[in-house]
Amino acid sequence: MADQSPQKMQFKTIAELRGAAVEHHKKGDTKTARDLYRVFLSKRPKDAPMWSNLGALFRAEKNYAMAVICQRRALRFDPESDSVLNNAANAHFDAGEPEKALELRRKALESKPEDPENWSSLGKYLRALGHHDQAKVELEKALETHPDDAELHIQLAFAQLALGDYPNGFTEFDWRWKGDEISLPKMDFPQWKGEDIDGKTILITPEQGFGDTILMARFLRGLADLGAKVRLNVKPPLRRIFNGLAGVNKFAITNDDIVGCDYWSPMMDLPRYLGTTLQNLPAPTALSIPDDSIERAKSATAPFKDDFKIGVLWSGSVSYRANHKRSFSHTQFLQLADIAGAQMFSLYKGPLSQAFHDDGTSCVIIDAASNDRDFADSAALINELDLVITMDSAIAHVAGSLGANVWNLLHSEAYWLYEPFPDHTPWYPTMRLVRQDKSGDWDTVFQTLRTDIQELVRQKHG
Repeated sequence: MADQSPQKMQFKTIAELRGAAVEHHKKGDTKTARDLYRVFLSKRPKDAPMWSNLGALFRAEKNYAMAVICQRRALRFDPESDSVLNNAANAHFDAGEPEKALELRRKALESKPEDPENWSSLGKYLRALGHHDQAKVELEKALETHPDDAELHIQLAFAQLALGDYPNGFTEFDWRWKGDEISLPKMDFPQWKGEDIDGKTILITPEQGFGDTILMARFLRGLADLGAKVRLNVKPPLRRIFNGLAGVNKFAITNDDIVGCDYWSPMMDLPRYLGTTLQNLPAPTALSIPDDSIERAKSATAPFKDDFKIGVLWSGSVSYRANHKRSFSHTQFLQLADIAGAQMFSLYKGPLSQAFHDDGTSCVIIDAASNDRDFADSAALINELDLVITMDSAIAHVAGSLGANVWNLLHSEAYWLYEPFPDHTPWYPTMRLVRQDKSGDWDTVFQTLRTDIQELVRQKHG
């Protein structure tokens, strides 16, 4: 019955219609389910659970505005329902309204204090509002009752890391493997847990995105200093830029490359076992840039040698579940396009390039990255620029590692890495952090950028 219109589906009773909507939703046939919800709710407009179900469907489709509208209707008709409160809090949080989400979650917690999901979500929402100390207190209290709940430990880890408590934060972060998002890879040799590795061979595997891989690569030299031979599993876009990476003996690309390894470790475990604190962070990863990439970048920027050259990026990977929060429209940069003496270069490569070209933005912001082969090409271009302005992305990590002048535009719910300091991070000394004052408010951020860029251009041109 998938994709059948409700008009062609026969139901003897309203209860059958209701059941069909729920069943199609459960099966993942969201188009039919959405149409059935619509028909049902036109006949029973005060059914709170069905409004809540429809809101959950919209949330799964990343239509957060509609999700919130539906959850508000559900709350109107049943403001005390545990499931409605839960769904509504989730919708408001994903829509970038953490204050409202927190209000609803506290109400859900009053109703069901025994539910660990209420506590872990409370911690997440408090972190999103920058209340990391309070989140830590609440999560630690919840763990007294639910000591084996993985999500509580994961949220506590993020709170501790944001507070700069790396020893405890990275220890707690080991619980990520017991959550429902990632799984430990299976190896025929043991996972390294801090044992003596002098003379041993260790395989290091990435587990997050490209940005985190670049971030954590700085710890590989620490393994070599302990006497280990390091083999690094690295994906193609990073191989050239990681060529000659300090501390690495060999790239592990095929199964044959891991033969003879004594231990393996996920990259994000290295800070824990190398005794990392906020005070002893290693310097950023030294990256390699091939000559052909350098020549390519110089050719692209040569016509603008007298301009103040700015690299810009507005989105990370669209598959990342929170990309809608950290990213914004490419058209935001048009607010800077009329600054005399400045020229912008797009550092974006991905499915949003078409819109960038279709609306004419690429006529004034040079498309410098859509044909990039890998991050080595990106790095070469960054080295030819005066400034990089980016949302939190792998490009931010490349620029920071190169020691480039980079302004990282942060959503109000910033990654733990960009705490506890307001405008800088010791992980990347040349990076400036520019934060939203209010969730979703990029306009104010760009007003600040315009004033600051005008001053930089004035300084360059005297």
